Amino acid sequence: MGVVIPFEGGAERPQPTLDALVKLTAQDMGLINDLILEKAQSHVELIPEIAGHLINSGGKRIRPMLTVAAARMCGYRGLHHIKLAMSVEFMHTATLLHDDVVDESDTRRGKDAARVIWGNQASVLVGDYLLGQAFKMMVETGSLECLRILSDAACIIAEGEVLQLAVSQDTSTTEDSYLKVVGSKTAALFSAATRVGGVISNRPRAEQEALEAYGRNLGIAFQLVDDALDYSGTKAELGKSVGDDFRERKITLPVVLAFRRGAAEERNFWKRTLEEGNQTDADLVYAQKLMERHGTIADTLDRARHYGEMAKDALAIFADSEWKAALLEAVDFCIARSH
Repeated sequence: MGVVIPFEGGAERPQPTLDALVKLTAQDMGLINDLILEKAQSHVELIPEIAGHLINSGGKRIRPMLTVAAARMCGYRGLHHIKLAMSVEFMHTATLLHDDVVDESDTRRGKDAARVIWGNQASVLVGDYLLGQAFKMMVETGSLECLRILSDAACIIAEGEVLQLAVSQDTSTTEDSYLKVVGSKTAALFSAATRVGGVISNRPRAEQEALEAYGRNLGIAFQLVDDALDYSGTKAELGKSVGDDFRERKITLPVVLAFRRGAAEERNFWKRTLEEGNQTDADLVYAQKLMERHGTIADTLDRARHYGEMAKDALAIFADSEWKAALLEAVDFCIARSH
């Protein structure tokens, strides 16, 4: 049940990619990758083993690339952005390790989750180690403002995790409540990743805030597309099995909309499968049919497009450059994953 978002004007446009962003950031990302491997080491053998399992699992590393691109677009010429980008990636990796424990996920990026191989305790503790290394790198930049931004993001992400627990498996969750979770869990790190690029470059506050707005709205769009793909995508697109959110009884926006729009019988279905956890093999297909009936996948993607446009509008303050063009295309790539 794929969903295609038509472009206006009728003419088919080239499929957006991350190629420009990857090419422009390649040299810096090489340094970042080296630093990631260095700082994931420890005399405790289990730490690099678990960290390496996730670090080398094929993620796009879009967050550190955004930090690099934001700094370079702002004219930065130093090397502190390398440490900040590494910090952002370690924060993200730590979050994934913790998330898989909280969500009891069995797979991550198409592989067994670390918790399945090494257990919950080791996964949480290695996540904590990576967070510690991230903050050490932030301190080494000498920027208290960057430290403040990223530490604030760490707190917001943790708050988002707790908030998600509060709405987890609750079919009465509203769209506003769900978007608060997305704003905390996903968008907070995107917005911090882009803002510190402007901060380390000593750019005016208006530009820093524009970068923050870009990252925040891109992060929301990114998560909403993920929500839609979990019910309409493919395993190759997701790096996990289709329907994992359903099996893990997560309340995401397509579910929120389907529950609100459904008849009493349909709402009872969502309560049985997500609140009570009483699922059969046929339930995922029926859930997808309900979403198709009520247009919830298409509407989730419409909302993602809205936030994507807000992200692009935020960059209007910056002069045209190859860096700006790459950041704009990154938004289009995020949305195009739903095609």
